[in-house]
Amino acid sequence: MADLVPATGTVHWIGAGLSTGSGLAALCEHTDGVRLWHRTVERAAEALDRLGLTGRAEPLAYTLDALTGRLAPGDVVVSMLPASEHPALLAACVSRRAHFACSSYVSDAVLEQVPAATGAGLVVLTEAGLDPGIDHLFAHSLVARARRVIGDDTAASYRLTSYCGGIPAVPNDFRYRFSWAPFGVLNALRSPARYVENGTETVVGRPWEATRDHLVDGETFEVYPNRDSVPFIEQYELPRAWKPQTFVRGTLRLDGWLRAWDTVFERLRTDDDAGIAALAQELAATYPTTDTDRDRVVLAVSLEVRVPGNGTGDAGAAGDQVGGDLDGTVWSGSYLLDLEGDEEESAMARCVSRPLALGVRRILDGSLPPGLSRAAETASRSEEWLRELGDQGLEFTLRVAG
Repeated sequence: MADLVPATGTVHWIGAGLSTGSGLAALCEHTDGVRLWHRTVERAAEALDRLGLTGRAEPLAYTLDALTGRLAPGDVVVSMLPASEHPALLAACVSRRAHFACSSYVSDAVLEQVPAATGAGLVVLTEAGLDPGIDHLFAHSLVARARRVIGDDTAASYRLTSYCGGIPAVPNDFRYRFSWAPFGVLNALRSPARYVENGTETVVGRPWEATRDHLVDGETFEVYPNRDSVPFIEQYELPRAWKPQTFVRGTLRLDGWLRAWDTVFERLRTDDDAGIAALAQELAATYPTTDTDRDRVVLAVSLEVRVPGNGTGDAGAAGDQVGGDLDGTVWSGSYLLDLEGDEEESAMARCVSRPLALGVRRILDGSLPPGLSRAAETASRSEEWLRELGDQGLEFTLRVAG
């Protein structure tokens, strides 16, 4: 592995949409080399004014060529653009020996460039937002806590659920408002989901058809599986001796969402890509998030681990290292983040930009190694990030029993 390219302190933040918030302000407090790139200089300047950062960051008009021309070795590029734009941005970073950070999932196109970035001594930070990001931090923390009580070699079964959603703070009839491109929301609903239910891997072609009620802190929501949950069993470091009864990462919506979206689902079943694109435009015009609307973010992650009891003998079958007194033990823990936006900042902007900015600061201080990193690579890093996010005023609660 090549030596880490020292960070210059210059941060190129690309995009000033609805997920850009106080995390950018935190970076301006940490370094005086922040540049905000947006569609035009005027729009970038307006965003800085909205965030109270006029004079503290340089507004610039974004094109890939313009950015590339300004990159120096050791600069950091932070992408708030759609994930489809990341491969080209990362290629520019590799060519100019600049570090890269985003809040999105790792795509195959990004993974293909990681060896070149690693060889050049560059950090590629991904999954450092809300979901993915804070959800990973919560899950790693819960798994580590359960492992300390149960032990890695104790035969056990577990249920892990992780649901996240951006929803209206004041419910409307549609039970949703669009704060980002409706086409992306609709396409996600058209993508199959894989998860574990009743101990068996399950695939659903239309995720909304697996919608169910989910109680969070006494409030009923509707949830459905999203993407492929199964690889995260290994990523979250769940012991092999523990068998999943339920493992699902998914999306959370307001109670009544499924019925309110019935006509949308009919279109998703029958329309082609052009029809879905037209539907997205209709929905964007009918249910936008306006300046007067307040959003709400709810992220609920829970883990329950059960050791078989009543003299079955299963508790020690895998070589229990922590003693037979665990027979019949149930350990449970949960994290809940439930925030509403205010006049200064949306809840989504706060929850996406703050962990991303924290990750960028780790690049600036040289504590992340060259190569691919996620917000939560280990339990110890997760606890560290959660402490720092809490100190910065990002409120969440942890409950543990057993």
